[in-house]
Amino acid sequence: MPDDVEDELETFIDEENLDRSTAIRKLLSEGLADWRQDHALRLLEDGEVTVSRGAEIADLSTWEFVVLARDRGVTWVGDEGLAADLESL
Repeated sequence: MPDDVEDELETFIDEENLDRSTAIRKLLSEGLADWRQDHALRLLEDGEVTVSRGAEIADLSTWEFVVLARDRGVTWVGDEGLAADLESL
């Protein structure tokens, strides 16, 4: 692990008052959650999934996912996608 990452990890461990294993699990879990959301938003924007399926992938409620998409400037409404999203609601 690069020294700067190791230093940052040590700072995180100290600040959060966690043992090393718990800190690494927490960071990994948070990183994977962020990745799931980013992945789901990319699929939505590319028209590969509906809003409801994107929400499932992101592990969010439909409305949380819609807010996330709005906040990140992701556009998903198209003729086919809108009909599929309305049916799934």
